[in-house]
Amino acid sequence: MNLTMFTDYSLRLLIYVALKPEGELSNIQEIAQVYRISSNHLMKSVHKLGKLGLLHTIRGRNGGFRLAKRPEEINIGQVVREMEENWNLVACFDAENGTCVLSPTCRLKNVLGEALNAYFAVLERYTLADIVVNRRAMSALLGFNHPVIGGE
Repeated sequence: MNLTMFTDYSLRLLIYVALKPEGELSNIQEIAQVYRISSNHLMKSVHKLGKLGLLHTIRGRNGGFRLAKRPEEINIGQVVREMEENWNLVACFDAENGTCVLSPTCRLKNVLGEALNAYFAVLERYTLADIVVNRRAMSALLGFNHPVIGGE
């Protein structure tokens, strides 16, 4: 099972913003440069994360974005669920377009569904705060030149 680049970039974006000093704005260009990823993809992530109420975006010349919630309030499992569009692991998961002739009697759908639920159960145990617990080391890797307040 793979997450899409969209979800990967969205999670990395949240990590970056969570490591900034409280209230400090981030922008797409700086994040794209640090992670060496597409600013176009990040723009889509910022838009969706804003619509989900996870980022507060500010327009204008001095605009940017910051977390709209505390890192402790941002659940990783919920972010992954919202960012991914399709959880149809196999054809039988898709009730409308599934083409497998075994669907009426095959238990594979149930087994894979149970595995998917277990996957989310693990992700939902963690928040963004759990991910950025080693703030000092992560901030240094991102090239932040500010003192880290709180955390390691």
